[in-house]
Amino acid sequence: MGNQKVAINGAKWTSVASAINTGASFIQLTILAKLLEPEMFGIVAICNLIINFFHIFANLGFTNSIIYKQETDKKVLSSLFFVSLLLGILIFFAMNAGAASIAIFYKEPQLKDLIHLTSVTFPMVTAGQIHQILLQKELRFRTLAFIDMAGSIIGVVITILLAYNDYGALSLLLGYLISTAIKTLCYFICGSSIFKPLFHFNFWGIKEHLIFAMYNTGHGIVSFFGGNLENIVIGRTIGIKELGFYTIAYQLAIFPISKLNPVILQVTSPIMAKIKDNEGLKRAFLKITDFISYCNFPLLAGLFATAVSIIPLIYGNGWEPTTELIKVLVFVGVCMCIIAPISPIIFSKNKPNIVFMLAIVSILVKLPLIYLGTHYFGLIGIAYSYLISAIIDTMLDFYYLNKLIGQFFKELILNIYKPALFCILMVACVLLYQNLVGINGLINTSAQIIIGGLVYIGLTLKYKISYKELLELKKSM
Repeated sequence: MGNQKVAINGAKWTSVASAINTGASFIQLTILAKLLEPEMFGIVAICNLIINFFHIFANLGFTNSIIYKQETDKKVLSSLFFVSLLLGILIFFAMNAGAASIAIFYKEPQLKDLIHLTSVTFPMVTAGQIHQILLQKELRFRTLAFIDMAGSIIGVVITILLAYNDYGALSLLLGYLISTAIKTLCYFICGSSIFKPLFHFNFWGIKEHLIFAMYNTGHGIVSFFGGNLENIVIGRTIGIKELGFYTIAYQLAIFPISKLNPVILQVTSPIMAKIKDNEGLKRAFLKITDFISYCNFPLLAGLFATAVSIIPLIYGNGWEPTTELIKVLVFVGVCMCIIAPISPIIFSKNKPNIVFMLAIVSILVKLPLIYLGTHYFGLIGIAYSYLISAIIDTMLDFYYLNKLIGQFFKELILNIYKPALFCILMVACVLLYQNLVGINGLINTSAQIIIGGLVYIGLTLKYKISYKELLELKKSM
């Protein structure tokens, strides 16, 4: 099967999984926003912050090293498996040891017990992650899609049931814990057809992977603080309730990207790892950004235009501060879309040090901006600071990508100007409806979504891809 067919087949399964998971997550978010107070989302956001930080060490970048080095040696994989398992156990003890200090730092006593609970996920995750990576490397996207859907749906159902029974923030974390356990078990069972760990460990045999992992981990740590600096600042200096507002706004604004882009990159990264010439990588980058922009830009633009209607309709009263935050954060989402394929390309050139360096520069830029935004403008100032830093990051990423694969900016602009223009026209039509007819209520909100969707789809079918081409693409899948 050629690369294009592999990509289409992988995209089909991962897209189905992503669509189902996104829908389930949106339903969960909508229901919980009515059941839980903003403070509960703030507490869970801090727990997720801790989980995401320790995930950096649990992975060590083995996903990238195994895929981009196309590792097949069973002894090497066995050594990596035992390293991962050991890391999971060490993280479990580290989280339990630091739980009390974290609760004191954020002045939130509930955090201590919640962190103790979430620490259990790490021995589980690390037991199955090598098998998950190998399923991805071997392009077993159908298997991965079914595992992801099953685990996520069960987790969402459990979370909602617990929330209805007044478990508060605990409902979200227990749902996550059970979902993780199910996925890990399935990864291990399904991945065992590719790899069964040998009772073997050789430190020197995995030296290259550990060097690769060192840069990945360094990049992960710096990226974590760069990407979560505003959450740390809000939770500590502004308040847990305000962190709840910001968390909901961020989840909605970055929601499409956080679900769709990993799907696309999961399919394309193993393929890009096989491409070594600059022209091939440039074509891959342009095709991926073209696809991502046409998928994500209308979602972001639609959210920008309809946030004032959607927030009170879906989440009810008390969530109004999220509206202005969303209108800023959608532009952060635009930046994230167009730089999403850059890291895989840099990894395919075996330059993890560049990714690490870019992450360091990013946090050095973001830190003073967040300080100034918080000091002078509060919560909305943090959102604008994030946007400015995202624009600077995008410019730096483009600069280094240009050095690696050659000139691409003109072709990129030609790729993304149409979806950007279609989005502007879509937003204009929605705003016109709001001014002439109305904003609030189910009928007005539905009408705005339909109008925006018809405008964008109509322009896309007219100027980008015809209905006939869509039918041919469906047949090829």
